[in-house]
Amino acid sequence: MREETEVIVVGAGPSGLSVGACLRSRGIPFEILERSTEVGSSWRNHYERLHLHTMQRFSSLPGMPWPAGTPTYPSRAQMVAYLDAYARDFELTPLFGEDVRSARREDGGFVLRTEANEYRTRALVVATGYNRVPNVPTWPGDASFGGPILHSSRYKNGDPWRGKRVLVVGAGNSGAEIALDLWEHGAKPALSVRGPVHVVPRDLTGVPSQLTSLFLFSRLPPKVADAISLFALDRMLGDLTPYGFTRPKLGPISQVVLEKRIPLIDVGTLELVKQGQIDVVKDVRSFDPGEVHFVDGTTRPFDAVVLATGYRTGISEYFEDAEGWLDERGYPRYFGEPVPGAPGLFFIGFRNPLTGALHDIAIEAERVAEHLAGERR
Repeated sequence: MREETEVIVVGAGPSGLSVGACLRSRGIPFEILERSTEVGSSWRNHYERLHLHTMQRFSSLPGMPWPAGTPTYPSRAQMVAYLDAYARDFELTPLFGEDVRSARREDGGFVLRTEANEYRTRALVVATGYNRVPNVPTWPGDASFGGPILHSSRYKNGDPWRGKRVLVVGAGNSGAEIALDLWEHGAKPALSVRGPVHVVPRDLTGVPSQLTSLFLFSRLPPKVADAISLFALDRMLGDLTPYGFTRPKLGPISQVVLEKRIPLIDVGTLELVKQGQIDVVKDVRSFDPGEVHFVDGTTRPFDAVVLATGYRTGISEYFEDAEGWLDERGYPRYFGEPVPGAPGLFFIGFRNPLTGALHDIAIEAERVAEHLAGERR
């Protein structure tokens, strides 16, 4: 058992490190608990081709801009190097190998248990992120498929699948970019689009989409922003229905605001779809040896399947009585502010806002630290 710590931050990714730096600058004692052995473990384990979809100019953490010469959209490796430098410069030394197994409120504070230790704290900042637990669906017959069926969290690059027929299930940002990566490595990818999805270019007529969101869409009523964005997308991309992409009923801005779902930010996949280099198929219905059956009645042979089916936060699996603070998808309802009815509890880094996740993480971290500093005065 350890002595009580004034603040515990769970997670040493961008969110947890940001909070740590902001607490350090205000002289507030804290510990960061991290289940892996390094900071930024999620970024280290993402597929190699990944780049930020947001500009480095608006994606820095508190107190540390990106190094001069960093490209507009930093790579996964550059993000990892940035997080390493951030932890070093702010003297952040997480307690590694501390996977929180349970957390509960007790005596006006919180008690956390890991495999080896118990921690008590006055304030708790949960910064474990929205990709803590891979979401791995199952289908009838998938055990008989014969080839690998792996979640995107285990996908590194397309080199092992050169010349192979690979189905990518899920047309979010990860799925679309993994399909592109497979094609670049000589595989024969198909993308399973499971439902309606908005497609937005990463750059709109040469201007990063994030700039448009920061300075226009985030300041307009969602319905007005929807109308403007759809007008522009119609003229830039045309009708994508013939290529297998149908639009949701909600506009792209309203969908982010109301459903917390971001569009597919295209970095080149759409052009390959239009060229016939990447096939688009419907949702999966079932599997047979070497084959996948789809809901439209078609069947196609594949050698491997990559599940770009997202993640769960996993908060309710270790945090007692957390359901009242979570929405139907398991995401926190409160961001960077005290949770009503649970003094000292904060969630950070569980959003994908129009303005960019890292941009808002920096704002939320300052807000959390300032609130905790105010309580000490």
